[in-house]
Amino acid sequence: MGMTMSQKILAAHAGCPEVKAGQLIEAELDLVLGNDITTPVAIGVMDSFKSDSVFNKDKIALVMDHFIPNKDIKSAENCKCCREFAAKHEITNYFDVGKMGIEHALLPEEGLTVAGDLIIGADSHTCTYGALGAFSTGVGSTDMAAGMATGKAWFKVPEAIKFNITGKKGEFVSGKDLILHIIGMIGVDGALYRSMEFTGDGIEDLNIDDRFTIANMAIEAGGKNGIFPVDAIAEEYMKAHGKRPYKAYEADADAEYAEEYTIDLSELKSTVSYPHLPSNTKTIDEAAGDHIKVDQAVIGSCTNGRISDLRVAAKLLKGKSVADGVRCIVIPGTQKIYLEALEEGLIKTFIEAGAIVSTPTCGPCLGGYMGILAAGERCISTTNRNFVGRMGHVDSEVYLASPAVAAASAVTGFITDPQEVA
Repeated sequence: MGMTMSQKILAAHAGCPEVKAGQLIEAELDLVLGNDITTPVAIGVMDSFKSDSVFNKDKIALVMDHFIPNKDIKSAENCKCCREFAAKHEITNYFDVGKMGIEHALLPEEGLTVAGDLIIGADSHTCTYGALGAFSTGVGSTDMAAGMATGKAWFKVPEAIKFNITGKKGEFVSGKDLILHIIGMIGVDGALYRSMEFTGDGIEDLNIDDRFTIANMAIEAGGKNGIFPVDAIAEEYMKAHGKRPYKAYEADADAEYAEEYTIDLSELKSTVSYPHLPSNTKTIDEAAGDHIKVDQAVIGSCTNGRISDLRVAAKLLKGKSVADGVRCIVIPGTQKIYLEALEEGLIKTFIEAGAIVSTPTCGPCLGGYMGILAAGERCISTTNRNFVGRMGHVDSEVYLASPAVAAASAVTGFITDPQEVA
């Protein structure tokens, strides 16, 4: 029996001619990632190992992004811990205020993730890098510590689900709508510890930012990882950003999949995920019919803070005003994206519309800062989770959507079809 894309990457890094679903392997890592919340815990674990060195100072990335700039004393202490660790071990890829970004937008931009890589990160959305044909997955801080010390990690080889994507998407339909549709279809545990592998002729209609969004949210369906084939779009991105060679893996024709689904992009509609699970989805026509008033709109995060996301939001906000009683918060994913948006006039459009623009940060996504919700408030957000209390008070509500839907809703004050605002 042949192997899937993910299985081939795992086999190569384990030094095995082949691997099978369910097999336990130890594999060599290309990158270990941590942030300002998870890294201090991993540093404490490394101390308990009595380990005084890292396996490779060039293969560790520490990104200060969740509470940056520091929001309180505890977050300041966490970042100080990371800074001191990075200085002690001469970590090459350390990103802090002024040079930082939201980790899963920043690392591909910096060329630190390429096709064929095996990557772990102490953040659940590390699966983002599958957009480039890498096997990347989130781990706990203990596994991060072991990875930093040894350069290795244990894996159970996952089964795979094949998603055959066909057709072309309509205007204002994006990768966010596709992944919300999939999660609504299979559930938050529908891909539990499975590799979500995307293929089909419809892939060429998904730009690289669409793919980052889809791979990013594989975890919201329970997936171990999400992964795309390496085509001309992925290669163009890696040639523009990559700092080292990449290796493209293709699934064998006889690779085994636990399940297979076919999705026609031409039939896809803008999709909204209702509280309090990403799988609680409705199409935009259904959602608009519910006349849901929103208090806040957030456009950003590791899921949807890239330049194409900001462009579509600005297109809908240009010449319009954020509705009275609505707070619209725009968060570029990285400093480079922020600068690009500034040079294109997007920031001016946001401010003139009555939105605010933040420095790159995870901030409101995890209920950290820069947009916490009070009891009874509702937010339409381009983030990736809408669990109870995710963005603030346990009696608040988060509705997940694309940048187009979030921007349109900011203008009307209600969850709105972007076509009605365009």
